[in-house]
Amino acid sequence: MTELVTDPLTALASAFPRDFAFGAATAAYQIEGAVSADGRTPSIWDVFSAEPGRVHDGDTGEVACDHYNRVPSDVSLMRDLGLGAYRFSVSWPRIQPGGSGPANAAGVAFYDRLVDTLLENGIAPWATLYHWDLPIELERAGGWPSRDTAYRFAEYAGIVADALGDRLHGLITLNEPWCSAFLGYGNGVHAPGRRDGAAALAASHHLLLGHGLAAQSVRAAAPSVPFGITVNLYPTAAALPPSYDGPDRPAYDDAVRRIEGLSNRWFLDPLFGRGYPADVVEDVRATSGLDFVHDGDADIIAAPLDFLGINYYTRHIVAPSAYPGSSGVEFLSRGLPVTAMGWEVDPDGLYDIVRWVHETYPAVPIYLTENGSAYEDVVEHDGQVHDPERLAYLRDHLEAAARLIDDGVDVRGYFAWSLMDNFEWAYGYDKRFGLVHVDYATQRRTPKDSAVWYSALLEAHRSGTGQRSGIMGG
Repeated sequence: MTELVTDPLTALASAFPRDFAFGAATAAYQIEGAVSADGRTPSIWDVFSAEPGRVHDGDTGEVACDHYNRVPSDVSLMRDLGLGAYRFSVSWPRIQPGGSGPANAAGVAFYDRLVDTLLENGIAPWATLYHWDLPIELERAGGWPSRDTAYRFAEYAGIVADALGDRLHGLITLNEPWCSAFLGYGNGVHAPGRRDGAAALAASHHLLLGHGLAAQSVRAAAPSVPFGITVNLYPTAAALPPSYDGPDRPAYDDAVRRIEGLSNRWFLDPLFGRGYPADVVEDVRATSGLDFVHDGDADIIAAPLDFLGINYYTRHIVAPSAYPGSSGVEFLSRGLPVTAMGWEVDPDGLYDIVRWVHETYPAVPIYLTENGSAYEDVVEHDGQVHDPERLAYLRDHLEAAARLIDDGVDVRGYFAWSLMDNFEWAYGYDKRFGLVHVDYATQRRTPKDSAVWYSALLEAHRSGTGQRSGIMGG
């Protein structure tokens, strides 16, 4: 077939199916602010960020991007950028103060307004139930290491599904349960800031159990809403040439197995009905006896998925290590360009990890629910933000997504992280991932060059110019 000669951006746009969901993503605590407005009570991140030394410069999400008070203008901005979809998270302590009891009417009303405003502007709403803001009362009762939290989460999920499920285009239970469990309860760099390996493992299980129980609640309250979960995945490779077969090769291969197992298979295997991977169970047995796993849990966790969300940022390169505290594995750099987070830029890693999921697990539609980069953005004298590194990152990863589709992988959407600069967890306001620059003193929003490019891509996709073809990057 003769390819239609066209400009690179149009060619990239035409590589995606007509119904492909192009959007951007945010999370409640990172943008909403208004932490005590209309009945909202504190989350673990409110408490964590108020503790000295926990967050860069003592930053908190108290105001953040003031999105709670700026929904109409923020949605207008999304419309002007041409977003077809918007992934937001629902604040558990705003919907259900204290983590139990009836819904908070004012909190529900906020998300009602958000969803309706999105729909009125032609933007598909995608909601995430849990993006790390556990009500502090539930943490004080044991948090995610406690089995009861999974049941409280299912109750909350039913409330949200009942209130919003009739209008959502997708409902995601958990965002990155690996981070919630191992960063929050294992090494303590995220809220609630605990450092307990056994608690982290219990938390990982109860997060998955909560997902499965929430599936039951959501199906009962809103049976037609597409339902899934988002996991952060990492292709993992040894810091050796592939052909190397020296005597230490087995140690390198084992380092890969351990990291890939706990990062990827520990979550995907049970979600797809395989239970926890036996090799990883043996790895963690010294830390925990896994007595938190009860009969019947596996069936609950393996609730059928309408889609799988995958967040991708970089690849892991590992080697065996004897350093104290390393757990026997060292993470290395290959000398590639890095973002402001120090993460190597590797768009091929996106292709590799999604292709691996496609080939390893039962077929399920895949949405790329987060992908993005932080850089040291500056507002120039012309009032604009020129971010060529982020633009290239976005383009190159979208090209990888288009290659996946061209190779028969069922990828149905892409959500850039993030719509706007925001509170970047323990980094506070020091790291900027946004397509849109936020001046936190004035709350002025300025689309960066990457946003302008993304908007043009989306317009080319909507217009249907060019033809569906293989990847032709720009």
